[in-house]
This record gives sequence, C-alpha cells and structure tokens, in this order.
Amino acid sequence: MTEEWTQTLGAGPLLSIAVVAIALILFLVIKLRVHAFLTLIIVSLLTAIATGLPLGKIVAQLTSDFGGTLGSVALLIGLGAVLGKLIESSGGAKAIAEMMVRIFGEKNAAFALGVTSLILGFPIFFDAGLVVMLPIIFAVARRLGGNNLLLYGITGAAAFSVMHVFLPPHPGPVSATELYGANLGIVLLVGIVVVIPTWYLSGQVWGRFISKRIPLPVPALFGEVDEDQPQNPPKPGVVIAILLIPIVLILFNTGLNALGSIGVVDTNATWAQALSMIGTAPVALLISVLIAMLVLGKFRGETGSALEKLVDGTLGTVASVILITGAGGMFGGVLRASGIGDALADVLADLGLPVIFAAYIISVLLRLAQGSATVALVTTAGLMAPAVLAGDFSTVDIAAITLATAAGSVFGSHVNDSGFWLVGKLMNMDVKTTLKTWTVQQAIESLIGFAIVLAVYAIF
Repeated sequence: MTEEWTQTLGAGPLLSIAVVAIALILFLVIKLRVHAFLTLIIVSLLTAIATGLPLGKIVAQLTSDFGGTLGSVALLIGLGAVLGKLIESSGGAKAIAEMMVRIFGEKNAAFALGVTSLILGFPIFFDAGLVVMLPIIFAVARRLGGNNLLLYGITGAAAFSVMHVFLPPHPGPVSATELYGANLGIVLLVGIVVVIPTWYLSGQVWGRFISKRIPLPVPALFGEVDEDQPQNPPKPGVVIAILLIPIVLILFNTGLNALGSIGVVDTNATWAQALSMIGTAPVALLISVLIAMLVLGKFRGETGSALEKLVDGTLGTVASVILITGAGGMFGGVLRASGIGDALADVLADLGLPVIFAAYIISVLLRLAQGSATVALVTTAGLMAPAVLAGDFSTVDIAAITLATAAGSVFGSHVNDSGFWLVGKLMNMDVKTTLKTWTVQQAIESLIGFAIVLAVYAIF
C-alpha cells in the first residue's frame, strides 16, 4: 500500500515510536482494561500517523495487514476449533487422554504430549498444529485435575514453536537456507540436534516450573464441557487416525516444496500442484473436519441439526481469538510498513561483530521491533547473506549461522506478534500472564537454541 512512499525519519525516532506504541498497548490493556481488539486498532492507527505513513493510505494499510493475518489464521483457528469440538464432544479427547495417562503415567503425561507435538510439528505449521492438538492437551489437563494447564499447554506449544522455527520444511528456515547457500540436509541434521534439548528445557522444564507458580484452569475454548460424556465414545485409534489426516495431507505440501527446492520434484507438474493444494493447511483441515463430522457425528447417530448447532456454537467461542490475532498482525504490519525494521537493520549492519553473533543479534532486534519471526529470519538472512557467501565458512558453519539466525527470530514474542495473542487467547490468559509465561518461554527457547548452535559452530 505504501510502495511509492519513502520514510524520512531516522532510526532513533522510529525506534522511539515503536517503544512508546508497545508501552501504550500494555498500559491500555493491563491498567485501563481496554479490550485488546480495540487497543490494537487504536495504537496501530496512532503509530501509522506518528511514523509519517501517508494519511490517505493508512486505513488501507491497516485493513490490508489485518486481512493478511486473518487470511492465514482465521480458517485455521475456525476449522481447527470445529475439529477439536467434534473430538471433545464425542468423547474422543477423553479417550485419548485416558490412553496416554494409562500408557505413560500421570508424571510423564506432559512429556508424552510434548513428544507427540514435536512429531506432529514436523510437517504442520505452528498455529495449525497448536489448534489441532489443543483438545488433547485440554483433555489430559482435565483428566489429571488441578489448575495445571501451563504444564501441558506450554510443553505442547513450545514443541510446535521449535519445529516451526528451526527445521525445514517450514518456510523461515527454508528461506534462510537458500539465502545463505546452506546445505538443506545439514541444516536439518543440525536443527534436530538443536531442537530436542531446546524443547525440553524451554518447554517441559519451563512449563513444569511456571505451572507451579501460576495456576491456570483449563478453559472452555470449544464450548462448555459436558461432564456426561457419550456412552459410545470413539476408540482412541479412530481419533488418532482423524488427527493424522491433516498431518499427512500437509506433509504433501511441505514435503513437495522442500523436494522442489532441491530439484528432486517438478513442482509445476499437475499432480504435484494437486497434492500441494490438498496439503495446504486450510484445505487439509477442511477435509479432516468433514471426515470427523461423518465418523464422530453422523455415524454415531448425531443428526444434521445437532452438528450444525455444534459448529455454530464453536465458531462463536473462537471469534474473539480470531479478531484479536488479526489485530495483532495489523500492528506488526504497521511497524514493518513504517520502515522500523529496515532502519534497525541498517544501524546494526556495520557493528563489526563476528557473523554468527551479528546474525543472532540482528534477528533478535528485528523480532522485537516488528513481531514476525519469519520476517525477522528472512530479513536478517538477506542482510547477512553477502558476508556469509564472501566468508571462508564450512558447510557446518553456514548451517550454524542459519540456525543462529533462526534462534534470534523467536526471541521474546510480545504484543506486536500475532502468535502472542493466539497463544494467550487460546489458553485464556490475560496479557500480563502471557508475558510472564509465553514471552519468557520464547526468550528461553531463543537463548538455549543459540547456545547449542554456538557449541556446534565452535566444535565443528
């Protein structure tokens, strides 16, 4: 919307505006209790004006950023919530929870959920994976009782986060791999080495620690839970099969894209495009919902009107989550359109730090400034690529630099990140609690990931 406009403010004023805008959001939401949806719209508008965006294009910029975010998350949240409600109302989530507790025991239930989320997180993106996995997470938390949602929720969410940030075939690490000229296989192998301990420490250990200090009950995200579960709940194997449907379908898309990037598959072929379309997250979830409505609904005796009411009621409960997430994306989009990220990158480009440290720090600051992990990762990679390509680095060194950039891009998710609002609202946390739990988790994930990457860089 602002392609022909040039920013005239320097880095100092732009960064000051960003800091004030973030502080204003926190003040309005935490102190004055203004609804987050309204707050984000107000501050996005004021930020756009303060940074000098053309007045005639501000509203178009805001609605474009809002719509762009909703385009990627609204369908996922809506369809994922319907799938979750079908699984929960049929008794399937409780059946899975009982099975997991029986197999792994109460003490290891959170660990089992995390490992499951790691596996599911390989082909599926963060937001889609989290929404699909939440009914199981909630059911296990209810089954074991107490206000212990953070133990299971943070463990599962952290698993999807580390997979999305560090490992191909997710878009951020794939793009950075291409920009740096890294070997995709080496990035994947080193990434696995980074992901497992990073998840365990920032997810499992942190989740166990923070859940003892911040009790959090399980919310009724998919509507009120009927304590009288159906007499004929589906078998756990049926529920697992339904949950695997979107995972397998999405793997068609991400796997084909990864193979296409290294020239193994012609992604322009009709069959490849058809599988890629089926494997897009919204289509994969739609197919899964339709199958679930048949298997968990109609085949178990539910009438069409009952299923319609179930879908209608579920969408109503997640409408606020969708709108707030879109508004969070709008605020981050305004920060990007104003040139704040570009100004920050230009200032940091000439610091003279070792390449791996410079890549991490620039990525961290871009993440904090504009919110999007993928934008921070890809922007930093584009900025640092000439130095990497011109340097005398080994294949492992370049992979480590790629993953260091990825580690920086996840640092400290806060109010300018749509993911911050997504996690907070899905788990029914207020802003203050989300900052104490999720923001800290993302910072820990970043620091631990970078420390491991540095060790690999130093040893090899």
